[in-house]
This record gives sequence, structure tokens and C-alpha cells, in this order.
Amino acid sequence: MDDYLQLVELLYWRDVKTSGVVFGASLSLLLSLTLCSIVSVSSYIGLALLSVTICFRIYKGILQAIQKSDEGHPFKLYLDQDVALSEETVHKYSDCVLTRFNTTVTELRRLFLVEDLVDSLKFAVLMWILTYVGALFNGLTLFILGLVGMFSCPIVYEKYKVQIDHYVGMANKQVKDIIAT
Repeated sequence: MDDYLQLVELLYWRDVKTSGVVFGASLSLLLSLTLCSIVSVSSYIGLALLSVTICFRIYKGILQAIQKSDEGHPFKLYLDQDVALSEETVHKYSDCVLTRFNTTVTELRRLFLVEDLVDSLKFAVLMWILTYVGALFNGLTLFILGLVGMFSCPIVYEKYKVQIDHYVGMANKQVKDIIAT
């Protein structure tokens, strides 16, 4: 539940600095992937990070030599931290993934083997619509649109909740009137 609250705080821009960094980094990564392969993007990110850390290490070494101080390694705090995943954490998340995977496979089996004709027809219509979406956008473009929507829609809705609810109510009323006739 705590993770959910952190995600809500992030998407509603409660901490503008954190949300901006996450949004900017995610959008930069996705836009980079539109231009280069994932191998190239990963290599460039790794080289950039390595360049920064090497320069910082050399800078701190020169400062220690000039000031004749003995502060030690500048990244000692991070080098001493334990980064290993516990078995309990791995089991917890792998069990969650396994449950979702099995549910998805069971549902797809039910749809493809036409256990319920109406549900299978709805699924067929969805697949047909997705062929048109796929012709217009590639998967990466949909990820970019989804990311921008995730970070902009909640805050826009929060600011203009009354107006949006009013127009959604009007649209729902019109749809119900059309269905009734």
C-alpha cells in the first residue's frame, strides 16, 4: 500500500523535483529508444554515468592531495551498502508475477478456445481495433503517449475536476438517452 501512495504522490506532482526527474528521465529514455537501439542507449547511459563518476573520483583525489586530507574513497558510503536482494523479496515478487501470468494464460485460453462466444467475439473486436492502432502507432509511441498521459492527466483532472465532471456527466446522459431510444 505504501508503494501505491508513493506512486500517487509521484503522478500528482506533490514533490515537483522528484516527479520532474522521473518524468524527464523516463521521457528521455523512451525518446532515445526511438532513435537508437536499446543496446546503444544502454551503452551511452553507462558511459555517461561512468564518465561522471570517474571525473568525480579524480577531482576528489586531487582535492585530497592539495589539502593533504585523508577523507578516503568518495563513494565509500555507497560501496559499503548491501545491494543484494533477499530471498524473501525475490519470492514475494516472483509469486506475484507467476499468479498474474497464470491468470492471463487461463483467460487467453478461455478466449481463444471460445469457452464463451460473446466474450471471444468482444476479444476479436478488440484485436481488430488494435490492428488499426498498430498501423497508426508503434509500441514505443504508445509508451511515450502513456507516460505523458500518466504524468499530465491526474494533475489536469485535479485542477479542473468540476468542469471535467460536468462535461463527463453531460456525455453520459446523452449516451444513456441514445441507448434508451
